[in-house]
Amino acid sequence: MKPEAIDHLLKPFNSFVRNESSAGVFLLICSVAALILSNSPWQDEFHHFWEHEFTIGIAGYAISNTLHHWINDGLMAMFFFVVGLELKREIMAGELSSPRNAILPLTAAVGGMLFPALIFALFNYDKPSSSGWGIPMATDIAFALGILSLLGNRVPISVKIFLTALAIADDLGAVLVIAIFYTSDISLLNLATGAVFMITLLTANYMGVRNTVFYGIVGIGGLWLAFLMSGVHATIAGVLAALAIPARTKIDEVGFSTRLKNYVKEFENIPPNDVTLLEPEQLHIIDKISKLTKAASTPLQRLEHALHPIVLFVVMPIFALANAGISLKGISFSDAITPVSLGVFFGLLVGKFVGVVGTSWLAIKMGWAQLPSDMSFKILYGVGMLAGIGFTMSLFITNLAFNSPDNIVEAKIGVLSASIIAGTIGYFLLKKTLPASGNSR
Repeated sequence: MKPEAIDHLLKPFNSFVRNESSAGVFLLICSVAALILSNSPWQDEFHHFWEHEFTIGIAGYAISNTLHHWINDGLMAMFFFVVGLELKREIMAGELSSPRNAILPLTAAVGGMLFPALIFALFNYDKPSSSGWGIPMATDIAFALGILSLLGNRVPISVKIFLTALAIADDLGAVLVIAIFYTSDISLLNLATGAVFMITLLTANYMGVRNTVFYGIVGIGGLWLAFLMSGVHATIAGVLAALAIPARTKIDEVGFSTRLKNYVKEFENIPPNDVTLLEPEQLHIIDKISKLTKAASTPLQRLEHALHPIVLFVVMPIFALANAGISLKGISFSDAITPVSLGVFFGLLVGKFVGVVGTSWLAIKMGWAQLPSDMSFKILYGVGMLAGIGFTMSLFITNLAFNSPDNIVEAKIGVLSASIIAGTIGYFLLKKTLPASGNSR
């Protein structure tokens, strides 16, 4: 197939987007940009930009919120939707599908949530800021994998799988924490309405409805909107909607292969017309191949494949721009040593490491799990340190946990400083302990 001129122009961009580790680099760039703009001569304009109000309404019903609010409640619902898709896939056919394989990352994830929360709670015991205990609980998978990718093919595939499974289980824990502990006054009527839409999605799945547009309309126009108005955080709707997406094909691999070969033979038997346009019969066969291909894939995997780059290169960077900015004007050293900032800092940097490594060690010593053959405890130390990169989810929970601008700034200082140090230490630990060459297929 001869490449067109536009293919050559887009090749660098497509290669960048297809490389998942590039998302961590892009997220870092946006975070640095937010910090620079927050401390530039345009800082007032930058902060006021996110406070512009937008209204969604129909037939006399309207919801008005700031752009910052729409990003955190609306755009991030897509992030949580993809998390839900990944979680369902992992449970059905990934690392979390086998109890033996799932025990180690699940145990590490539980420890990696409990210890950071405990450390924060100790620093903020009996203080109004104690509500921020959920901030240091989650790992930012994009950043963590981005740093891991800097080590190239020295990283064993088992390490990447372990870190990914750990982060996904970690995200599930964070979702449950948000749903249970970080909700406002609950409207039972709107929650019941959301339940009706959820039942509708599950029923459609059971009946074999595979049209992703249907799930989008019911999931966004019904489930998400009902949760937005219910008091339960709207991003939870993203996870619930993902769990209702069909994860089965309409045709098995053998049937797909047989019918595809027949269609290809039919296509080859049609005499070419020696012009750029196709014959009607050829178009008809291509249409049948397209439908066959769609029937041989699952809606869950199609959606995950389509939305993953959007989340990595659009949703998360926009979230970083809107949330990572900290104005250093008026901030002193004392702001970095408050109970909130220290609780977040040590929760991520120490709590994550102790929780991930400690509970993994316990599970292995008790005989519940075992380390992969190409992963040593020294490598686990580096992975445990990378788990201390909180960022996206930590910043997200910060906005839910606190109303006080001072507490929010203090938490952001803890998140950013701990994430930078954890990422740096984790990188050098792994660089020192990983073999000189490896296989990262």
